[in-house]
Amino acid sequence: MKADKIKLFLVDDDVLLLKMLEIQFLDEGNFIVETFPTGEACIEKLAENPDAIILDYHLDGIDKSAMNGIETLDKIKAFNSEIPVVILSSQDKIEVAIKCMHHNAFDYVVKSETAFIRLQKIITAIMHTKKMQKELKWYMDRM
Repeated sequence: MKADKIKLFLVDDDVLLLKMLEIQFLDEGNFIVETFPTGEACIEKLAENPDAIILDYHLDGIDKSAMNGIETLDKIKAFNSEIPVVILSSQDKIEVAIKCMHHNAFDYVVKSETAFIRLQKIITAIMHTKKMQKELKWYMDRM
């Protein structure tokens, strides 16, 4: 495993969308992707320290009693508040996006034909921010 690869967790109960996203990110070549059909399955693997998580808002397509995206987001943030989580949703409502941001989501993307391009740009921004923070910390430690 190369150190410069981005470890990405994808969490969605729509297996077709999950597979499509996995293939698209793997085709980019610089990602290590793990997929999860439920928030619970993702939570169990958080110790693997993903660089970012793309999380579905609903998550109840397979198991009606499964945690929803907000509950999963809260548990991820309780485990490690530094993990950036991007909510992916079919909900095109500003109230839903605001709710996600209040729960410390990094960003909110509506499922559409352009969703993957938006996700790519957001992940690039996340990694750029992490690199800048690491460089700043290195610099500050030497002052």
